[in-house]
Amino acid sequence: MFLLGAAVNGICIIIGTFLGRLFHRIPENMKTTVMYAIGLCVMVLGLQMGLKSDNFLIVILSLVFGAVIGEFLGLEDQLNKLGNWLEKKIGTSGQGSISQGFVTATLIFVIGAMAIIGGLDSGIRGDHSVLYTKSIIDGFTALILATTLGIGVIFSAIPVVLYEGLIALFAKGINNVIPEALLNSFITEMTAAGGIMIFAIGLNLTGLTKVRVANLLPGIIVTAIIVTILYMWG
Repeated sequence: MFLLGAAVNGICIIIGTFLGRLFHRIPENMKTTVMYAIGLCVMVLGLQMGLKSDNFLIVILSLVFGAVIGEFLGLEDQLNKLGNWLEKKIGTSGQGSISQGFVTATLIFVIGAMAIIGGLDSGIRGDHSVLYTKSIIDGFTALILATTLGIGVIFSAIPVVLYEGLIALFAKGINNVIPEALLNSFITEMTAAGGIMIFAIGLNLTGLTKVRVANLLPGIIVTAIIVTILYMWG
């Protein structure tokens, strides 16, 4: 069952969010410090990923053109509108903004190499170990996020399952379409570009910046285009 890894990831996020709700009555100072700690850890993770590029010019071009496309499409605004709609339907229950929780958690859980590599492993080899590992990390992160950002975190499970599930679905025939060298190059540069985005999320979590990270997401597609062009010309 090639969708098992994605399903487990979504379930762990849901469980983590519910557990976080149980511990939401912790002191406000503790919540703030915990959020800073998460932000710092996310920044370090993003920095580690960002340094893995073999050609950092690809990362720069991907993020620049991705930002232009994202701003033009208003992806961050669209995500916030969806979160606000959920907030109107469900309410905040006095604990955080559903919109903020949904958008922040979605960006943290979706961006990164583990989602893509795990989806590819699930689809190509039927190996869910990467997504199982990601599920544990995401579940714990959802628990912490839910204590400060509220129930909105739980809705991030939907795009996570869809994203990883679609990757696994199309990966079943990917070996017949994409050369291994091209795929490995894309994963490397995508990891670096995604790492910069994750670093920006960490900055946002600590309150140092308000980067519209969702508007950088088209950079992943731009990365694939640039890597493919360089591969064909090489």
